[in-house]
Amino acid sequence: MKYALIGCGRVSPNHLKAARSNGFDIAAVCDIDASHIDTMFKESGFSEEEAACVHRYSDWNEMLDAERPELVSIALPSGVHADAAFDVISRAINCIIEKPMAMSLKDADRIIAVTEKTGATVAVCHQNRFNTAVQEMRAALEAGRFGRLSNAAVTVRWHRDEQYYSQDGWRGKWASDGGTLMNQCIHGIDLLRWMCGDEAEIVYGVTNNAYHPYMEAEDVGAAVVKFKNGVVATLEGTVNVNRTNMEEHLTLIGEHGSVKLGGMCANTIEHWSFDDDISDSNDGFHEKVANVYGNGHTSLFGDVAEAIRKHRPPYVDVYAGRRALETVLAVYKSSYEGVPVRLPLDAVASVDFSDTVWGNEK
Repeated sequence: MKYALIGCGRVSPNHLKAARSNGFDIAAVCDIDASHIDTMFKESGFSEEEAACVHRYSDWNEMLDAERPELVSIALPSGVHADAAFDVISRAINCIIEKPMAMSLKDADRIIAVTEKTGATVAVCHQNRFNTAVQEMRAALEAGRFGRLSNAAVTVRWHRDEQYYSQDGWRGKWASDGGTLMNQCIHGIDLLRWMCGDEAEIVYGVTNNAYHPYMEAEDVGAAVVKFKNGVVATLEGTVNVNRTNMEEHLTLIGEHGSVKLGGMCANTIEHWSFDDDISDSNDGFHEKVANVYGNGHTSLFGDVAEAIRKHRPPYVDVYAGRRALETVLAVYKSSYEGVPVRLPLDAVASVDFSDTVWGNEK
């Protein structure tokens, strides 16, 4: 499968390694900064000879027209995900979009519309769905072992300092990135909404910027989410943990079972308890990961390749990507307006909240 990559920054080695692990023909890469390309190849374990065989571009439209790849993945700054995705998909080229798929619901809907029009296979890169621990939780849920769910929770407690935000000018800005909920917490929010039945109904949210005055958006956010099926869920995201990342946990509590996932990126089973007679050895399971990105990129890329071959939807499709984005924007909107927000939302964008004045700035 002929593959090309747009964007060669921080997360790009995960894309390149996933493409290589799946046996893709890595034909071309694109970035406006040539040094990013060199760094990416080095961090991805490519030799100079291997890297030299890959065509390099600084304009993605030029690359798309010249190379005509079968699959493109996008690992650009968040604020340009939507424009690049639209240019790829409008050519009927299959696509993997890094999270978030867009910074506005209007752009998300534009991506969905062009996907439906062209029939391209398009996935959003919420790779934590492929974590072994997450898959075990999902299998138990689909088998009915939880019974009726009562409540759920996701918590992302990580560390990001000024050095992180200063390394790229787009980080922490409303138009190009958002804050901790949009950047760090959206994977957990995707898992929460997926596990709770997708149909969120009401969001009560609060956000703040406590310790990062050099960024525009929030460094901490929390919300209560009520689903149409009655599940009450909470979410919390922060980059204010001292010195190092603490955890990402996901909890489901049902009438016949309770499970809590933890670790760096929901990669460990910390609690596993069910009423049924099925013997489980999952409690205490730990999947080793090198960083907060986890191991899911390889599986997600493999799933997309199979979806292309078998003409089926990918495991994490554009509709899932929109739901995760909608949830984050609902928290922003609720916090900004000081009232609960009802879903679905139609036309909300991160820039709608760019005039937010944080309490620590007054």
